[in-house]
Amino acid sequence: MTQTLILLGRITDAHGIRGAVKLKSFTTDPKAIASYGVLQTADGRDIEIIRMKPTSDGFIADLKNIKDRNQAETFKGQDLSVPRERLPAASDSEVYLVDLIGQDAMHDGVKLGTIIGIENFGAGDLLEIDTGAKETLLVPHLFMKIMEGVVTLELPENFLDLSNKQE
Repeated sequence: MTQTLILLGRITDAHGIRGAVKLKSFTTDPKAIASYGVLQTADGRDIEIIRMKPTSDGFIADLKNIKDRNQAETFKGQDLSVPRERLPAASDSEVYLVDLIGQDAMHDGVKLGTIIGIENFGAGDLLEIDTGAKETLLVPHLFMKIMEGVVTLELPENFLDLSNKQE
């Protein structure tokens, strides 16, 4: 059985000559990324953050057993994840977006489609919905409400109006 990994951050570059890295955190509290212990890179390596210093666009982080820039550069661009089981349980008023994958998305009491992914291109999280059409629909997660386990999208007027779509 494949374990589900949850993306918590990304190493964007090496920093300095002593093995530090530039780190972007995706956790609600950005500092919390260091509290998850050993993180796994996309290529299967384990790393542990031992110190972090905030910067304007993330953190400068020291990693356990990384002592020089050459070692740090091997981590450039690596996503940092943890197994789903290591995340705390979501409260009644919270949901992990990854847990929405596979659920139906409703709009005005009708099934709009199935949530098949979560994307973020820099401006916020988007639900990727398979509506059965040729292309999937991307909807900002801010339009989502969850009540009694049902995902309902409260979309602005004309959001789904495709009559003006350019061919």
